[in-house]
Amino acid sequence: MVITLSGRRIDPVNAAVVRFPLEHSAMVRERIRAIMQEHQATALVSSAACGTDLLALSIAGELGIRRRIVLPFPPERFRASSVVDRPGEWEELFDQIIKEVEAAGDLVILNEEREDNTAYLHTNQATIDEAQRLARQAARDTGSAVSSAILAIIVWEGQPRGTDDITAAFASEARARSIPIVEVLTR
Repeated sequence: MVITLSGRRIDPVNAAVVRFPLEHSAMVRERIRAIMQEHQATALVSSAACGTDLLALSIAGELGIRRRIVLPFPPERFRASSVVDRPGEWEELFDQIIKEVEAAGDLVILNEEREDNTAYLHTNQATIDEAQRLARQAARDTGSAVSSAILAIIVWEGQPRGTDDITAAFASEARARSIPIVEVLTR
């Protein structure tokens, strides 16, 4: 089973709305692990932001699951915009995972120019594209249906934060492609 995943980053300090507080990381981590094990994941495709992405990538590494990372821009730029700007010790984990995934030939960089919602929406689409590519390959190798070889996980508090919500857009894209979705709540 190929899993594609997207979800909330850790909340900023003094967040006006609580979506994914740092103190819920261990709980969310265990929920993601359970799904990966239940579905016998063979690959994980995600981005690498603090919170959801790095938790899932860390679990996948521990379980020996192939990891493919899709970033909108080079790691150094992504680290500054999506990893170290929130509470928690994410930088070292990010650097280690990027190093391992890049060495395995599974780091995809889109080279988006702007840091806006469009770049992250493109990353969502590319993440699902990569997961579908891996699922097609796995289906060919095993003789199974592609639809049974892929699962999308969204990790959030259960509702969009507005019309420009990247996690909700990921879920919509997965639904449009008839990919089953499992939700993991952050609270």
